[in-house]
Amino acid sequence: MNVFKQIYQIAIRECRYMWRNPIYGFCLVVFPLIVVAFFTTLMGEGVPTDMPCGVVDEDHTATTRALERRLDAFQTTKIVAYYDNVDEARDAIQKGDIYAFLYIPDGTTKKLVRGDQPKISFYYSSVVMVAGNMLFRDLKTISSLGSAAVGIQKLSAIGKTSREIQAFLQPIAIDLHMIENPWANYNVYLSTSMLPGILLIFTFLLTPYSLGTELKFNRSKEWMRMADNNVFVALTGKLLPQTLILLCVFYSYLFYVFGYLDFPHPGGLGRILLLGTLVVLACQSFGVFAFGLMPSLRMSMSICSLWSVVSFSVCGATFPLTSMDPPIQAMAQLFPLRHYYMIYQMNIFNGFPLSDAAFNWGCLVLFLVLPIFVLRNIKRAMLLYVYIP
Repeated sequence: MNVFKQIYQIAIRECRYMWRNPIYGFCLVVFPLIVVAFFTTLMGEGVPTDMPCGVVDEDHTATTRALERRLDAFQTTKIVAYYDNVDEARDAIQKGDIYAFLYIPDGTTKKLVRGDQPKISFYYSSVVMVAGNMLFRDLKTISSLGSAAVGIQKLSAIGKTSREIQAFLQPIAIDLHMIENPWANYNVYLSTSMLPGILLIFTFLLTPYSLGTELKFNRSKEWMRMADNNVFVALTGKLLPQTLILLCVFYSYLFYVFGYLDFPHPGGLGRILLLGTLVVLACQSFGVFAFGLMPSLRMSMSICSLWSVVSFSVCGATFPLTSMDPPIQAMAQLFPLRHYYMIYQMNIFNGFPLSDAAFNWGCLVLFLVLPIFVLRNIKRAMLLYVYIP
């Protein structure tokens, strides 16, 4: 019972410091709420619409103008400018005025009619990956529609029926299905991969910060004395208030995206809550481990900052990990966000059994035991080290 009393007293002490220091309020509550609101409303429509596109039309015929009207009718594309030549359109892309442009050379319609297979070109920028990929899709579609329109006219002229024409132009019909996200809602992919990573950055940074400030403000001996020099009790009491607040914020985010926004989650509520709990505790444990390796406020926060930022690149949300070099694939297992993303994809988004992600669940649990290896070092630092500005 004395241990629980010590934990309680240390937790109350930590709450007082958190109340006096605005950094905790901003990093635990204000900034996470702003981030959640920003990212989930950034693509509130699900798919970006009316992205600026240009046209270089050197043919100036009714056929090419019809192609341009069809392109402009697409939901994601909006023709905002016509250019006299390719150089002007390329400069517009480089300035950021447009994301892509369609180039129709002179004589395109005549070649279509003669069956000479004319070439039209489309240029797009992948600096903004989503915009570039979606405009590429629209430009490719409109090119196919243009050639199909001419083919329909030719086949109709020689007396082919609609069914024969369809079979000739598209001998194999494609039935396309997007698993669990048939609306192609990019918000589902963005807000479930980027947002947890950003929220976990605050967890990574606040953990070594709260430990380092004990040394910086010469409070470490008092803190250890309250725990009878039991570093496990001291850490538990100190991190308990932060853990509860972080879990509340993370659960609020999860309920917002999966409950209110109704993102696909056939895996169920239990897995969502378990994953949220494990990943927050894993990030806190890594923060304690980083501080134990280097009991310095600046060095431990630098390690955690680097670790949290690199995790975006190796988690696999933006680029498949299997396409990276083998050393990077191995190193990626050292980042909690990687395991969070894999568990989310397999057990929550697709609803596969927990056993399919047993390795990732196990890795998150292993993160929880990391502080055990540095408890003695943390105790020595709190009792003996002197903070050097």
